[in-house]
Amino acid sequence: MVGRLTHLDDAGAARMVDVSAKDVTEREAVAEAIVVLSPEAFAAVREGNAPKGDVLATARIAGIMAAKKTAELIPLCHPLTLSKADIDFDWLDDRNAIQITALAKTASQTGVEMEALTAASVAALTIYDMVKAIDKGTLIESIRLVRNRAARVDLTRHPKSRGGDTQECKAEDSDG
Repeated sequence: MVGRLTHLDDAGAARMVDVSAKDVTEREAVAEAIVVLSPEAFAAVREGNAPKGDVLATARIAGIMAAKKTAELIPLCHPLTLSKADIDFDWLDDRNAIQITALAKTASQTGVEMEALTAASVAALTIYDMVKAIDKGTLIESIRLVRNRAARVDLTRHPKSRGGDTQECKAEDSDG
């Protein structure tokens, strides 16, 4: 069942949600993105000899910076002070792909899923930008929220396969 859209007022106008009555709690979100490359671009990134320099180091910094700037990019997001933003990469050799995992953490009255999603997205865009000279067919796919822990609810999406579709979303009380 779909409830009322929280970012619309009674007249249908966009608004920022008032979270002032919520308690400050620790919140954490994890998002991922998959970037599929040509064999040549994949090798260049892995070997560290892409024409524009260290692709993953640049993508890591870009993702972290993006997490910190989310409220400036997404109009109705609350500006948050992040206690942690991190980007990790995994090589998906069978697909010539890189899996980006972005983590955002805060103690706040609202969640950090948009920060994690923004970090993963911008890290993926940075990889795209840095390899476009050697791979015009780079594909960004599967940008998704993997985990969202807010207040006492822990929502986790379980992957069917690495970089694949998700099964159901599982909610657990995390007391936290």
